[in-house]
Parts: sequence; C-alpha cells; structure tokens
Amino acid sequence: MNWYTVRSMDIRRVPFDHPDAVKLNDLVQAEYDLRYGDGGDATPMDPRDFEPPNGLYLIAYDEDGTPVASGGWRAQDTNGEGNRDGDAELKRMFVVEEMRGRGLARRILAALEEDARAAGRLRMVLETGTKQPEAVALYLSSGYEPCEKFGYYRFHESSLCYAKKL
Repeated sequence: MNWYTVRSMDIRRVPFDHPDAVKLNDLVQAEYDLRYGDGGDATPMDPRDFEPPNGLYLIAYDEDGTPVASGGWRAQDTNGEGNRDGDAELKRMFVVEEMRGRGLARRILAALEEDARAAGRLRMVLETGTKQPEAVALYLSSGYEPCEKFGYYRFHESSLCYAKKL
C-alpha cells in the first residue's frame, strides 16, 4: 500500500447531487452496467437521503483536486424492503480504477461507519453483487457478515447483502 498517497487524500462531505458526486456516480453506474448489464443500479436515490443527520456523502480528492473515490450512507428504518429500525444503508462506494488498492475505500468506509454510529444508527447494511468480489472482500475483512436480503435487488440471485453492528 502506498501510505503517502493515502495520507494526501482530502476526504470531503459533499451533497449527493454535487457535480463531482454526479461524475463519480456516472462512473460507478458504467461499471455496474459493464459487470451486470441493464444500465446500472436502478435503486431509487434522492440527494436529500444523504443530508445530515440522516445520511452523509463523502468524496476523496487526490492532491490535484480530482475526485477519485466516494461513498455514502442513508438512514433506513423498518420498511417493506427488509430494513430494520436503526439501519444505515451504505451506498455508492466507489474508487476510480487507477486509484484502487491504496486503502481509499477502507478509509471512506470507516468514516461513514463512525458518522452513522454518531447519528445513532445501530447497524450498517449494504447490498453488493456476485460480480464485485473486490467489494465483498473489503466488507468481509471489515467485519461485515451476510444478512437477510433487503432493498431494491432483494429478489435477485446476484444480490448479496451484508451487515455490521455499529
């Protein structure tokens, strides 16, 4: 791991509809489309979902000010999609290809967990897929365990859901 590069990252809170967030979201959607087809992730998302204290959206910028990684959480409570009261749902974890393997996702994940815990959320939940082994490895190595399926893709075979007590 290149610790110098990781330390020089500037992680900022931004709105989910910030131009840099839109740019990274377009990149992650293209990657989802490449891996799964169907045009990307169709999960309904509203920028207001990521407004504190009920959510947070972060972007990591490199030393040149280029957005290179993102992630967010949004509050979820018991609903018809399998969430429980106190859930914080992890969304849009992404690192641009040329910056992968440097610990950025792990740093963003830790910051999101800390923020959700401080906001009173009880567990962090996430949905990923069978064609994202890198994501699965990150979550398992960060203490996440398989959980009951929830969310938009809960009935899809390729959907994998994980949870971690905060």
